[in-house]
Amino acid sequence: MLCTVWETDEASLFLFGIEFEVRSRAIMKTRHNRLSRIAGTLVGIAAWLGLIVQFYVTQTNPNLSDVSPFERTLRYFEYFTIITNLIVAVSLTGSLLLPRTRIGEFFARSSTATAVAVHIAMVGLVYNLVLASLHEFAGAAQLANFLTHILVPLAYVAYWLFFVRKGQVKWTMPFIWLIYPAVYVIYALLRASATGRYPYPFLDVVRLGAQPVFFNAVALTIAFFALGELFVAADKLLTRMFRDRPAE
Repeated sequence: MLCTVWETDEASLFLFGIEFEVRSRAIMKTRHNRLSRIAGTLVGIAAWLGLIVQFYVTQTNPNLSDVSPFERTLRYFEYFTIITNLIVAVSLTGSLLLPRTRIGEFFARSSTATAVAVHIAMVGLVYNLVLASLHEFAGAAQLANFLTHILVPLAYVAYWLFFVRKGQVKWTMPFIWLIYPAVYVIYALLRASATGRYPYPFLDVVRLGAQPVFFNAVALTIAFFALGELFVAADKLLTRMFRDRPAE
């Protein structure tokens, strides 16, 4: 009789332990999702704010007084920085506000978020390593520059690191992620051939010549691919770390 009672109590404790663990994990997942939404919202707001401030700077630039508002808008979208910050803003807004739609589900995918992280990280790296010393900003322009080139790249990479689901990207995906920067380079060069303005000095065919610009484009492609593979490696490392971590 005593043995039966003990076995019953032991089974009850075991079931209680399982139930407690399940509830604990559910609570932790709820908290993680809540933090993810808060973090995504903050990064999205920073991205939208940077875009709005930069658009204001472009539209009110006294050096463009002889340029129409429409042409100023076209010039605004000449830059990889602007387009990529817009992708960050739209992707976060879509995944947070439209989670059950196709576009929301697309932006919420790990592969999509990782691609966005690679592209916005490259924005920060290229600007701070190559372009930062070429310009000085003040006032609203300085704020826009800080938001689009420093804060948003750092914040989105941190968001990817802590809140984007890991274990779903593949080593071959960086090849696909090269399509966007490749299309941008073609777009920038075609537009520059018509306007005579090159958005970035390393793409300036008139000043550098076609061959150096070609080599610069190849170097950027290699850098994008290497950075993409670095993010995939980080994804797999983090997946392995969490999978192998002993249960507490």
